Amino acid sequence: MPSNGDDTSLPGFIAVETGDAGGLPLAIAWTLPDGRIKHTLIQPDDEWLEAELVSLGGYSLEELGSMGVSPLDVIRELENDHFNATLFTAGVGDDEAALSLLFDTFGLDPFVELAPADSLYDGLAPGDWARARGELFGEMGLEPLRPEHEVEVMLHLHQRLDDGLDDG
Repeated sequence: MPSNGDDTSLPGFIAVETGDAGGLPLAIAWTLPDGRIKHTLIQPDDEWLEAELVSLGGYSLEELGSMGVSPLDVIRELENDHFNATLFTAGVGDDEAALSLLFDTFGLDPFVELAPADSLYDGLAPGDWARARGELFGEMGLEPLRPEHEVEVMLHLHQRLDDGLDDG
């Protein structure tokens, strides 16, 4: 997405894709201040794979191992982009659990705080943000479970709502 030079006020959005059981982080995406999106698959840590009910979603262990990056590299990259920041998400509980697992693996305290994305918009009635988000997924032909799509939709929805608030 091209920058119009006025994007310094964009909030940070984040989404984490997890396996079905246990919140195993499989993929992650977040926005940068200029509106670009970073995303990657995550190589599962050996400790994560010891659990009996490990679910890798639609990925194979080989795919995550060869195309993903190490959990520590994910943490370093996130730290470079959003140290001590509040990031906004559509699924606070799930994303917090997945990020906690990432950080706990290395004995680190999380350096980002998560907040619900709909909290950015005081003027919206309860449920309006979720409805608009769902409609935007349909309009854009994107999949809600893919973190890069989730972040892209939250970013577009923010720009749409922000423009509407500026006009009003």
